[in-house]
Amino acid sequence: MPLSEQHFSVIDLPAIQQDILDSYDNCPVDDYMGNGTRFKRFSQYRMSHEKGSGWTFELLPHRDYTAFKKFNKVGGGMRRGYLPIEVDFTPLIRAGAEAFPLDTADDWQINVHQNRTRATGEKAGPLTPEGVHHDGHEYVMIAVLRRNNVGGGLTRLWEPGATEPFWNGTLDAGQAVLLDDRAIAHDVTDVLSADGGPGHRDIVIVAFSRWSEKWYGDDHDEAVLSDAEEAAAM
Repeated sequence: MPLSEQHFSVIDLPAIQQDILDSYDNCPVDDYMGNGTRFKRFSQYRMSHEKGSGWTFELLPHRDYTAFKKFNKVGGGMRRGYLPIEVDFTPLIRAGAEAFPLDTADDWQINVHQNRTRATGEKAGPLTPEGVHHDGHEYVMIAVLRRNNVGGGLTRLWEPGATEPFWNGTLDAGQAVLLDDRAIAHDVTDVLSADGGPGHRDIVIVAFSRWSEKWYGDDHDEAVLSDAEEAAAM
């Protein structure tokens, strides 16, 4: 299913292995985002398409994560250190890559964010503290793997400069939304406890950039940090 004329689509994911679901219990708290309610691991890959075998994945040496401040006003412009992902998300990533579909003539660099957001009756879990935003990549997949005793978490999609979203919906466990990140912006409302007790929402976000525009390596990090320094000096 290619993206719609509105630059997105919602897909059903292949079966999610139990070891992937269990691995969310071992995600450390994210010290940079979420006010103590987000737990995270992060890894990066080079993805290539080979005739006869489809998309293949090369795990890249682990680095800190850097994002431009113009895309993330809360967590951009700095180095964020996360532990690497411990399980294999590539079957889910492959499903997204095939559904877009991505250009098979190019290699792609992907950032994979494994996030759990917790909520209680006393404390909601913010999912996009940066507000309505673009991630800065060419395409983005946001996949929901589990919703445990939570409400909220409404995904909203926005035309550039709009004051109201043109689409909103709650993704069920086993669904993903695929976005043309350069054409539309997105946000997600806070996760809430369904009954006043603890709950959590487990997702994986995959950001796709062509290898020639990769968000990886010293040059990318230097560009991010330099932009942040220039903005601070203004």
